[in-house]
Amino acid sequence: MSRKTTSPSEFINIKGIEYFRFEEDFMEDNIRCIPMVVRFKMDACGIKLKLSEWSKFNATERVKLALMSIDSAEVTERYHQYLIALITKYTGNTATKLAIDPAPAWANVQQIPEMLLEKSAEIELNLSLEQWKKLTDIQRFALLKLCRPGHENKNFPKAAVEFGLLN
Repeated sequence: MSRKTTSPSEFINIKGIEYFRFEEDFMEDNIRCIPMVVRFKMDACGIKLKLSEWSKFNATERVKLALMSIDSAEVTERYHQYLIALITKYTGNTATKLAIDPAPAWANVQQIPEMLLEKSAEIELNLSLEQWKKLTDIQRFALLKLCRPGHENKNFPKAAVEFGLLN
């Protein structure tokens, strides 16, 4: 079976978006998956976005979701409302709400989550607390998303290399 070649995503060279090279491999049913920066913001605003919903948004809307700030409660609420409006506009459905974790594991720079240590050991990565602290919030978030049970973990080693954790 030959792999279809796809063009790069609309996020790859946009200033202000923390977008990772390994994300270029994320394809499902010929639709590029939701980038980590948007998934990070969805978790922060409490909305679950399905790939089928994401695929209906136009490129300008997807880029706006990646660029919008969530630096305060007020702007996170604006993000929440914008995302709900897009889902309603394109699907007619009510957005699926998520509980917002008040203390997500990626935010704790004093302790590396056990799940991440276990996954790191599988690829012979001895992740130190100092390395964990130096990662950006979205990098820590991405590593945790990529090491979850039931998730296709092929991009975990690629992310570890991209983040300078593994050669």
